[in-house]
Amino acid sequence: MNKYSGEPADSSGDEPEGLDGHTIEELNDYLDRDRTPSDESIDNSPGCQIALGTLERLRGLTRTLLDRDALAEPERDDSWVSSILAGLTREVHAGRDIPITHGSPNARLSVTEGAVRGMIRAAGDSVGGIVTGRSRLEGDITVLGEPINVLVEANAFWVDRLADAEEEVRRAVRAELERHTDLNIASIDVTIEDASASLAPTE
Repeated sequence: MNKYSGEPADSSGDEPEGLDGHTIEELNDYLDRDRTPSDESIDNSPGCQIALGTLERLRGLTRTLLDRDALAEPERDDSWVSSILAGLTREVHAGRDIPITHGSPNARLSVTEGAVRGMIRAAGDSVGGIVTGRSRLEGDITVLGEPINVLVEANAFWVDRLADAEEEVRRAVRAELERHTDLNIASIDVTIEDASASLAPTE
């Protein structure tokens, strides 16, 4: 079983297409160096930027967790970290193009599915104690006006009421998607698991 150590689990074997030839391990190293010297192949990659944002939020959370008295013991189950990273390596792919309306009839604008998943992650992570995991867009997102169901999975840490957290995530995701896309959102289904129990000492 993996043990919690405050560092993301090793995903150096993953080389998802959406990371433009880079790995999660390389992005972790880039953050360790405070993005110095700058690497244009990372800085100009939308997939890398999505992954870096998630890794930075994950690092912030793990530092917070390690500062708590409940995490005084060094041996912790970090399966939740592995799960988030596994989902991240799958979801940074650009995916389908999602059309965006424009005033000019000749303009053809779009945003990638991967970028929208990045928006969903950022919106979910903005809710206190929440780390967003996998998200899916169900429906034909390539056609303007088609009803889309958004499914979001997340982990909660020391959140008193999961139902309230789910509603906060739902509102945050809807606001972000309505601000930056023209998706016709029929529903947003948020499922949050209490990850606090996984931080209990293992035998």
